[in-house]
Amino acid sequence: MTSELPAALSEIREEFLALSGQDRLQLLLEFANELPELPARFADDPALTERVVECQAPVYIAIEVDDAGVHMHATAPREAPTTRGFASILSQGLDGLSAQEVLAIPADFPLSLGLTELISPLRLNGMSGMLSRAQRLTVEKSK
Repeated sequence: MTSELPAALSEIREEFLALSGQDRLQLLLEFANELPELPARFADDPALTERVVECQAPVYIAIEVDDAGVHMHATAPREAPTTRGFASILSQGLDGLSAQEVLAIPADFPLSLGLTELISPLRLNGMSGMLSRAQRLTVEKSK
């Protein structure tokens, strides 16, 4: 990793790295269960969200930027717990960061969680897609 992670993402990464393989998968499932429901304003108007096409499952995200920082909202099917877990990690890890902090998150963050031996490259690519989409939307919403 070439740059310092924000505290929340650093703590999440450390949680994963402190565990062994199967326990890491269990932690990912715990994150999946923590993904909040999409706020009604986004659920009622899907045009306000953007599909993450890198994900096999239908994942949609929305970014809001206000005085309190960046907020990522995401929806992913319960039948896709890995994807939900990744969405939850990013939703929790980005919440309240400044736009500059979000943009400084290294693209290889998903690979730093110690899941490369446990999760398919296609799924890891999905998390990378969520991060890059969140960063692009942060730029757009910050203008």
